[in-house]
Amino acid sequence: MSFDIIKHRKKFLAVSIVLIVIGIAAMVFNSTQGKGAFNFDIEFTGGTAMTVDMGTEFDNEDIADVCAAVTGQKNPQIQKILGTNEVSIKLQNIDSETRTELSEAIIDEFGLSEDSVLSVQDISATVSGEMQRMAIISVLVSCVAMLLYITIRFHDFKTGVSSILALVHDVLIMLAFYAVFRIPVNNAFIAAILTVVGYSINATIVIFDRIRENKKLQTYEMAADLINDSVKQTLTRSFYTSVTTFAAIGAVYVFGVKSVKEFALPIMVGVVSGVYSSVFLSGAFWYSLLGKDKTVNYEEDDDYDEYGEASGYYEEPDISDFFD
Repeated sequence: MSFDIIKHRKKFLAVSIVLIVIGIAAMVFNSTQGKGAFNFDIEFTGGTAMTVDMGTEFDNEDIADVCAAVTGQKNPQIQKILGTNEVSIKLQNIDSETRTELSEAIIDEFGLSEDSVLSVQDISATVSGEMQRMAIISVLVSCVAMLLYITIRFHDFKTGVSSILALVHDVLIMLAFYAVFRIPVNNAFIAAILTVVGYSINATIVIFDRIRENKKLQTYEMAADLINDSVKQTLTRSFYTSVTTFAAIGAVYVFGVKSVKEFALPIMVGVVSGVYSSVFLSGAFWYSLLGKDKTVNYEEDDDYDEYGEASGYYEEPDISDFFD
């Protein structure tokens, strides 16, 4: 079977567009239902905090089940206060009647006394609007900085734009995932986005670096052949790197606590999205930006010798060799 990403580039892009549209539809639907486009955690929205003295060892999940049954909120923040048998419960804003009902439910479920509920109070959002704006600005500044670096490093503005388009794709896929599956949007959300952006750009640069190396060999006439062969040559590296990263994050997800799972799961999605955009989309974006002239234009570069070989250049094994 021929390896022709450029020929099937519209199909690969269509898959991404469908997933992103599903995410947008989920945002619109949830907004019309009064749930909000995203499931913002109390770190963004503020809420109600309750401190309870459990008197003995307890399981966070048992308390979370009681909170969910009374309030209908599926993601309460349950945290044990170190050195004590007390628990801190944080929920989205609930009225006084629900607070009383929740206190009584916890007392009845765990056989506590009336004075076991130490405090119930409103809390403000820890992630302010200013912090949200700064997070967005940080992502934008990072993208602009990467665009400038890649453009200068590869002497090609189209390469920089293609890399950033692949990053935008990954961010949109993650946003769609958060919207569809209602993953709580908290501080971990910002960290997850930035982590995936950094991971994805690394894989994309590897592919464009191989395109640059193969271009200097001056054995290609058509850009489509250059891209297909370059992606194929780096496929082994992309595959193994992504599998090992996914396995490591997967272990964190399986064995981690709930708050860690909420961070690890989007990262796993981002890893899959990142390798997909790097392998199947980044080169296709560059190909589309070439315009009508789809031939390879050779340029002189002092980084290469007269035979077009770069320092440290090597040929990676074809992934198909491992499945023969």
